[in-house]
Amino acid sequence: MNSREVKHVVIVGGGSAGWLTAAVIAAEHARALGSDLRVTLLESPEVAPVGVGEGTWPSMRETLRRIGVHEADFVRECDASFKQGSRFDGWLSGGTDRYFHPFVVPQGYGEANLAARWRDTHPDVPFAELVSFQPHLCMAGKAPKQFGTPEFAAVSNYGYHLDAGKFGVFLRRHATERLGVRHVRDHVTAVSSHDNGDIAALQTREHGAIDGDLFVDCTGSRALLLGAHFGIPLLSQKQVLFNDSALAVQVPYPRDDSPIASPTISTAQSAGWIWDIGLPTRRGVGYVYSSAHCDDDEAQATLHAYLERSGGAQDVPAPRKLRFEPGYRECFWHRNCVAVGQAAGFIEPLEASALAMVELSAAMLADALPATREAMAVAAQRFNEAFRYRWERVIDFLKLHYALSRRRDSAYWQDNTAPASIPARLRDSLQLWRHQPPSRHDFPRIEEIFPAASYQYVLYGMRFEMASRHVVRADQPELADRCFHETAALTRRMLAGLPDNRALINHLRQEHQRP
Repeated sequence: MNSREVKHVVIVGGGSAGWLTAAVIAAEHARALGSDLRVTLLESPEVAPVGVGEGTWPSMRETLRRIGVHEADFVRECDASFKQGSRFDGWLSGGTDRYFHPFVVPQGYGEANLAARWRDTHPDVPFAELVSFQPHLCMAGKAPKQFGTPEFAAVSNYGYHLDAGKFGVFLRRHATERLGVRHVRDHVTAVSSHDNGDIAALQTREHGAIDGDLFVDCTGSRALLLGAHFGIPLLSQKQVLFNDSALAVQVPYPRDDSPIASPTISTAQSAGWIWDIGLPTRRGVGYVYSSAHCDDDEAQATLHAYLERSGGAQDVPAPRKLRFEPGYRECFWHRNCVAVGQAAGFIEPLEASALAMVELSAAMLADALPATREAMAVAAQRFNEAFRYRWERVIDFLKLHYALSRRRDSAYWQDNTAPASIPARLRDSLQLWRHQPPSRHDFPRIEEIFPAASYQYVLYGMRFEMASRHVVRADQPELADRCFHETAALTRRMLAGLPDNRALINHLRQEHQRP
């Protein structure tokens, strides 16, 4: 039994997680010399994807290139736009405060102590706007590249905003038509096991038994295989991050030529925060909140008030209600079953880590797919260790946004800033960062989920109080000054040379579809 080869990967569940995983595995092994690996995706015809707007990280560009997708096709068919980072409104004081977390690292990052020099010489200028040109592109509505820039290449680092429902359909068509993934639409009625406890096959209503060697659970929060069948528990994180509910709505633009925002706009509220994502044809807006601090009627009133302020309260349908349990599985790969997407865990939409975790999971599966069942235990151990670390870092980084707030205007913010709700590793790091900026030594892994540059943007965007002596070896204030000047020069050049978002998106959407 243990020496059998891994010849057939069965993915249960569609949507972005299932189809992205299927496409990455199929694309990788279709190129492998002599590979006869088969990939089957089984999804219920009755379970619809959530389909709200989603954000990606810049890593999505490489993922799409890896599976053989053309960027113009993706932009057109997934109602996609360019994302150049996140903007946070009202997180510090609940007033007009605002800061950016851009995708471009600071100019001179890792070479000079930019934070100390910023504090000493430019304390009234927002940190990100001093050290990066990208916030200025976002404020001006500029695209991240020019018309002639090759697909997936960037002048200014970017990810995407997209329609998740359309993305799943796009991936399904590409995976089945171009990558040879077998698609089965049917209901799972039972799980059959080998004598050793491995999954042997999935019993379906119309197609009988579908056997496989490795089963990937992409069934969302139901976790049909890893949770329901194997009983791997979800480790709740509600003691750290309280949000467990969302109201999502699609908002039409007032005009066809309305500007398309580059950042995800995250506006803090009394019991959560509101996302605002600009797609080419509409905005995706939603209120993420804690049901322990706010009931559904209050949440709906808060969302409606935001829409009125932002000019989007007309002709808006009733919002969709979403519930989730913030947490992650005790392990992600058990025996011959591995969970990807919400089946593995979900915290909240802040900083768009959900699709990034799917990408990382799919890439590790494709790159290190064990050849035999005997090798699977080692692969599982490494996968579990890697993703336990990643989930913990996601939680630390998201909590950072709340822990640094000076808001005390509601029980929600009082609870979020209480020391008892802050993970020990984050508390220790904050003590250290009072005397030195976050660096690569704090995050030494090759594929860190959030690098030190991201922590710097949030820390100093939230006006983190540094000790009077915030000096590192080879501080080089003159180098920091030169970096600030270089940022200003780059900003002028970029603003003059880049088109606006809608112009570039229209250009890509009008390209002829490639065969």
